[in-house]
Amino acid sequence: MDQTQRLFMREAIHLAKEGMLSGNGGPFGCVIVKEGKIIGKGSNMVLKTNDPTAHAEVVAIRDACKNLNHFQLEGCEVYTSCEPCPMCLGAIFWARPAKVFYACTKEDAANAGFDDDFIYHEIEIKPEQRKIPMVSLLREESLKNFETWKKKGDKTLY
Repeated sequence: MDQTQRLFMREAIHLAKEGMLSGNGGPFGCVIVKEGKIIGKGSNMVLKTNDPTAHAEVVAIRDACKNLNHFQLEGCEVYTSCEPCPMCLGAIFWARPAKVFYACTKEDAANAGFDDDFIYHEIEIKPEQRKIPMVSLLREESLKNFETWKKKGDKTLY
């Protein structure tokens, strides 16, 4: 990493500490950079907002997309204080940044009590056999929406 990248990572680490000490959530922070400028910031806000999806990366993605006025982060870099959890990893892939830098590993997070490994295992299990059973209901009715989407001429792909 070069000096500029280290500065961005230090900002993510600072946001993690600041958010944690403020009681907003766990020790996680994230910044999103485009063309050398921070365009999105986030720290874990789960406790402050009572929102289990308010992880630092998701908060930062929402902030960056709002600032860009676009739903994707093409040409952006994500700097996060810890390797993303499965939810954040999914959000990152949907946002399509160019690169992700992370400081701590998922093993470091697990050692601090944030163990997401079970989610990776649950993904591989058939939906109806998961710890939280998932049951398909009214599939045929819902498929009609996908058929309409396929035929929609003015759709925006993402």
